[in-house]
Amino acid sequence: MNEQLLPLLRARPGQIAKRALVVGDPDRAATAAKLLDDVQEVGRFREYLTFTGHHRDLPITICSHGVGGSGAAVAFHELFLAGVHTVIRAGTCGALQPGIADGTIVVGTGAVRNDGISQTLIPPEYPAVAHYEVVSNLLNACATHGLQDAPTGIVLTAANFYPGLLDSQMDLWIKAQVVAVEMEFATLLTMAGLRGLRAGGLFVTDGNLAENESDAEIEDFAYNPHRDVVDEGKAKMLVIALDALSRL
Repeated sequence: MNEQLLPLLRARPGQIAKRALVVGDPDRAATAAKLLDDVQEVGRFREYLTFTGHHRDLPITICSHGVGGSGAAVAFHELFLAGVHTVIRAGTCGALQPGIADGTIVVGTGAVRNDGISQTLIPPEYPAVAHYEVVSNLLNACATHGLQDAPTGIVLTAANFYPGLLDSQMDLWIKAQVVAVEMEFATLLTMAGLRGLRAGGLFVTDGNLAENESDAEIEDFAYNPHRDVVDEGKAKMLVIALDALSRL
């Protein structure tokens, strides 16, 4: 095979399926890959670990994109360059509405573009919206796996994780009924939208910022995503994401 490698994913375009599951953590990509049949590692470089296999006889690629919109945009761009037309992001998030317990699966319908990268691609008036077919199939897959009432709504994509000296606007987004916060969703939705492609996402909560002082928790190391309830949610999330992807 003489096909040129994608510059940073280090996979050949012919090894990339038309449907892709993207995750931040390379270890989560490897875990998700175990759910595929006939799976092969097709690329490995920096934070980008890529597998392709089959789910219900449908070719699917799984790719990790690391933390933050700028690095993730590299993975998304090269996946689209390789011909991917449908992407689901499966990640972790902080809940922004009271009553959402840790380990809950959230379906995103759109994103607040505070990601720090999409603003360099298109003016902020352009919306970051999940494709309706992806949202519909994610909700159907959730129901199939016993989650008939998964929280659903707009997700805040933040450019930073740890706080700085500027005042946080988290109270604003909580009042605006934003359901959760993470770091890459708006980037994916914007890039897919600009190309007329399908994208969406689901997330597992590992804390609730509407019920806790998030900045204080992070500063004194009280934040802990490494718990059984979160791990169980992530395992279910991957099954649901692949189920939805195979329906699209």
